[in-house]
Amino acid sequence: MSRPELIKDVVASIAEYVPGRSIEEIAKKYSINPSEIIKLGSNENVLGPSPLAVEALVSTATKVNIYPSADASELVDAISVYTGLPVENICASGPGMDGFLDNLMRLLITPGDEVVLPTPTFSYYEIAARANGAVAIHVAPGDELEFDVAAIKDAISENTKVIFLCSPNNPTGKLMEEAEVRDILGSTKGLVFVDEAYVEFADHNLSHLVAEYDNIIIGRTFSKAFGLAGLRIGYGLMPAWLKTEYMKIATPFNVSYPAVMAGVAALSDKDYLEKSISFTTEGRAFLVKNIPFKVYDSQANFVLVDVSPLIARDVAESLLKKGIIVRDCRSFRNAGDSLIRVTVGTQEQNEKVVAAFKKAKACSDQ
Repeated sequence: MSRPELIKDVVASIAEYVPGRSIEEIAKKYSINPSEIIKLGSNENVLGPSPLAVEALVSTATKVNIYPSADASELVDAISVYTGLPVENICASGPGMDGFLDNLMRLLITPGDEVVLPTPTFSYYEIAARANGAVAIHVAPGDELEFDVAAIKDAISENTKVIFLCSPNNPTGKLMEEAEVRDILGSTKGLVFVDEAYVEFADHNLSHLVAEYDNIIIGRTFSKAFGLAGLRIGYGLMPAWLKTEYMKIATPFNVSYPAVMAGVAALSDKDYLEKSISFTTEGRAFLVKNIPFKVYDSQANFVLVDVSPLIARDVAESLLKKGIIVRDCRSFRNAGDSLIRVTVGTQEQNEKVVAAFKKAKACSDQ
């Protein structure tokens, strides 16, 4: 028997997170051999993980009977070397950056606080914030789906607790300029959360701003450039004063020992990271050049395709029937109904994607 009266009232009005389609789901629905399906809808790294990370996982398998360090100190030390920031500014977290977001919202949000959400963007910001009682203030995008900085600043009020900025943004792939972020940081008494999940593929990052501002938080992940999505490792860069408070409410032992050591190994494998970045940027350029629809410039490991006058649902479905999983972006607020997000794959996969889009375009031109 269900007991809905026990659930917080706000939960009824929160839209469930929409994940990318799985290989198993599509194989069953369209009777396709799973080995023939190309999964390019969830922005995973098709190269797989660093060999050093795999070795670390294997070597730690016999130690899972003991708890890891409470604050994942080994991983925090390695992240400090990687980012150039002191450990006082770094928190490791699981599961992924989403776990970091959940902890932050528990720490920061009281009912009635406002969070500013430029759209379209990653939907979990709103889920995590509203689950803790926040009021979501949505800001529509500007021309070419750019973040409208003036509109973001206009949305800030005395009740604003957090402003979410995804850079590079999911699903657009657009990177915010440092001057824009500085402008927003100086326009609020609240905190600015910058999601840099895809920043390794971008022209610049903003980690140095942590040393300058006392109201910036940067979230990152090992899921993308490092190819460790299945281990769910995230981390945050923040002012030292905020880390002190964050650690009071952080879930204990929230990064497993194998994940900690795999993360440390991944950070040490510079050759793999360089390969991951060059592989992605070259594949991204190929997709931008060859997909026969409007493709937005991207600084992430995916591209955003506008298939208008066609409908994203129909084009995505036609690709699914060919065993190609992409992301129909209709579930993203203010994304409209003609946008499809495509993860960069191998060259062979990218060529199949381009061929499928060309067939869809040819059909629409008839």
